[in-house]
Amino acid sequence: MSSPFSGHEDRWLARLGKLRDVVRQELVARQLDAELAPPPVRIIDLGCGQGTQALRLARRGYEVTGVDASADLLGRLKQDLAAEPAEVRARVRAERGLIEDWAERPGVCAAEIVLCHGVLMYAADPGPILRAVAGLTAPGGMASLLVRNGDALAMRPGLLGDWAACAAAFGSVTYANRIGATARADRLADLTSQLAAFGLEVTRWYGVRVFTDTAPGDAGPPADLETLLTCEERAGRTDPYRGVAALLHVIARRPGTGKPSWTTGPGTLR
Repeated sequence: MSSPFSGHEDRWLARLGKLRDVVRQELVARQLDAELAPPPVRIIDLGCGQGTQALRLARRGYEVTGVDASADLLGRLKQDLAAEPAEVRARVRAERGLIEDWAERPGVCAAEIVLCHGVLMYAADPGPILRAVAGLTAPGGMASLLVRNGDALAMRPGLLGDWAACAAAFGSVTYANRIGATARADRLADLTSQLAAFGLEVTRWYGVRVFTDTAPGDAGPPADLETLLTCEERAGRTDPYRGVAALLHVIARRPGTGKPSWTTGPGTLR
C-alpha cells in the first residue's frame, strides 16, 4: 500500500522536534483548542502520520482513530502509544489504509471531528480526499484541514533570496518542499469552493508559520520558544499576517442536527 508521500517517511521523521515541526504542531494544537467541543467526542485523523495530534487529543480525553497508508509512520505512532497510560492507549486506534477509500470501508461511521493535516499537498487531485473528509464528517460536525498556502508560495524563496524560485512561484500551485517532494498548494478561495461542493462550510481559518518558515530544517527550538509561539499564534489569527503564512489551517463545518455552537473572532472567514 502506497501514497504520494511514500518514500519520504525517513526524512519526515528526522525533522520531528525541530523548530519548524514544533511551531506547526503547537500552533495547530492551540487553534484546535479554540474550535473543538469538549470530550468525549469521536475524532478521525486522516493521514495521522506519527500521531502527534492524535496522542495529544487522546491525552485530553478524546477518542481518536488514526488512519495512514504508511506502515513506518504508524509504527512510530504505536511505539509512542505504548509508552502512554492505559487510559490513553484505550482511546486510540491506529488503522492502515488509503484516505480516499476509508469512508467506503464496511463498519466505518462518520465522526464529530475529522482532521486532515498535511495531506492535500501530496495529492495531485484534492477531490477524492476532500470527498472522503466530507463523507466522514457527521451532520453538525467539523473538519480541520492543514494545507500549503497557495497565495503565498513566493514568500519563502523571496525571503531566502532565491529570486528564480520566487519568480516561478507567482501564479503556480506546485513547489519543491523541504523533504524533497514535489508538492501542491491550495488557495483559500478555491478550497472554500471545493469544500462547499461537498457540503462543508468554511467558518474560520488561521495561518501557521508566519515568521519561522524560512528556518533551516535542522534548527532546534530557541530558548525563548514560548515568546516565539505567542507571536506566531497572534499572527496566525491576525490580518494581514495570516494571509502570508506558509500553511493555512482551515475549519469547515457540516450543517445538520446537533450542530455545535462556535464564536466569531479574528479567525472568522471574511
